[in-house]
Amino acid sequence: MKKKYLKRGINVYSDSSESYLNSTEIETIMSLLKIINNPMQDIALITVLRSSIADFTDNQLIEISFVDNKKTFYEKMIQYIENNNNELSNKINDFLKKLENWRKLEEYKTLDEIIWQIYVDTGYMNYVSLMPNGKLKVSNLKMLFEKAKQYESLSFKGLYNFINFIEKVKMSSKDTGAAKIIGENENVVRIMSIHKSKGLEFPVVILAGTGKKVNLQDLNEKLLMHQTLGFGPTYIDAARHIEFKTIAKKAISIVQKNEIISEEMRVLYVALTRAKEKLIITGVQRDVNKSIEEKENQLVAYKNNIGPFLVQKYKTFLDWIELVYAKEKKLINLNIISKNQILNNCKDENLKEDILDKIMQNADNLKDDRFQEDIKKIMEWKYEHIEMSKVPNKTSVTKLKELNLESNVEEEIEKIVLTDKPKVLSNDGDKITGAEKGTLMHLCIQKMDEKKDYNQNEIKELIEGLVQKDIITAIQAENIDITKLLKYVDSPLWQELKEAKEIHKEEPFYINIPVNEIYDIKNKEENILVQGIIDLYYINKNDKLILVDFKTDFIHNENELINKYIKQLLLYKKALENSLNKKVDKMGFYSLYLNKFIEI
Repeated sequence: MKKKYLKRGINVYSDSSESYLNSTEIETIMSLLKIINNPMQDIALITVLRSSIADFTDNQLIEISFVDNKKTFYEKMIQYIENNNNELSNKINDFLKKLENWRKLEEYKTLDEIIWQIYVDTGYMNYVSLMPNGKLKVSNLKMLFEKAKQYESLSFKGLYNFINFIEKVKMSSKDTGAAKIIGENENVVRIMSIHKSKGLEFPVVILAGTGKKVNLQDLNEKLLMHQTLGFGPTYIDAARHIEFKTIAKKAISIVQKNEIISEEMRVLYVALTRAKEKLIITGVQRDVNKSIEEKENQLVAYKNNIGPFLVQKYKTFLDWIELVYAKEKKLINLNIISKNQILNNCKDENLKEDILDKIMQNADNLKDDRFQEDIKKIMEWKYEHIEMSKVPNKTSVTKLKELNLESNVEEEIEKIVLTDKPKVLSNDGDKITGAEKGTLMHLCIQKMDEKKDYNQNEIKELIEGLVQKDIITAIQAENIDITKLLKYVDSPLWQELKEAKEIHKEEPFYINIPVNEIYDIKNKEENILVQGIIDLYYINKNDKLILVDFKTDFIHNENELINKYIKQLLLYKKALENSLNKKVDKMGFYSLYLNKFIEI
């Protein structure tokens, strides 16, 4: 899997336990150490000769091998020099001189010093640093150097003993794994188990393989054990040649099954809470539509309640997720991809890789007409969903309000992305901006008790209380317009709120909006997560649902406010109706500047 990512130029990191001693760079250096110790080892010698350290071509190695079939490759190289005087013999001679120099180092240098001298003489560390995942390869080479240093510090000496020690480590599978060089802010695709992801967060998370069944194989053992219930054996009747589960085993099996499923649900919870912005869940199922229909019928039988008995009927993450989808379809976007679609996509990807491989193998003949069409296909290829790569996964209602949908989509998205940063209520010295004044007015409306009739002194006391609690500063308090708050208290809206059955203020919400409803993009499958805060909604004495958005803007007339914020209000309406499963009976803006409720 890692190779597929790297082949596409995507940096990837997997914190796996695979042996770093089996990596190409370590195998090459270990082969060089082997022939320094004993050059009569053909496999190790040819490994070094084909690497960048010696840089022999396959044709040159074949030419050397024809010298004498009965001799080792090292002896063939020496004989080739004696019988020939050409470019290849000079190349062999240069390599053998280097090899001889490295062999002399063993007489007066420590093992780690020999390895570092090899890195310096060959430039091999610089070479691997330019390869895909080069940083990891360099770290692996440094790790080998450190292992050699530790080995000699333990009173073990000699290149031969070190080589044997490394071989034993490889054979025993006790290698410590590759060097760890990835920090939490590295721009890479990370592949890890759910358990290792605990406590971490990532912008985008792909939870794969959810169709795999929970492992209940342990329940089939002959003897089950439980820390409180004790032993649950299988009864064997030797005379009748039969066996069956005892009551104790059946009891323990039921308890352990529940415990395993409970633990798997905790693991699923960990996986579902790792994503900051987007969570993609994949799983394989034979007939998705039939499976969901079955779960919908189960929910009807269980009175639309996902309880423990219903959960225990299923044994995969995907089934549990589908249960939630069957109950609340708006929470999950379901995309069903058939087997044939996947196979066709694989064919396209394999075709591209075949073309690239063919071009690389014939790099010297790129002017040939046979390759021109292939090169053109690669160069002119365009990502099918390039528009979506420029759209944010998550935004706010305020940012959407700033978006001019009639202008260039890419430019407007860039404005949102660049300005979409957390903001706090702050001031530059004694200066209070218009936006901050509006925020202060909203804060006061939020803190006011709709069951009371405020006078000027009581509003002042409310503001002073906010200062004493360090919610606002004294300078900010001076910029709150008490007159506008008094007019709000005398408005028909306030009088209706006094008689309301329910009042909800500053309620946060999240809603998925199809991307084509916001941007001029053809994609109908992708959504954008939009977040916002509803200033006020309430149930009046007649059980009507009323939605109100407070505005402090300076305006000339009502239409100016409506045109500016109507799309924002419609988003609030959609979010509220989806959340409460109830139609909004009346909605509008309350303008603190005009001191009136503007119904839409």
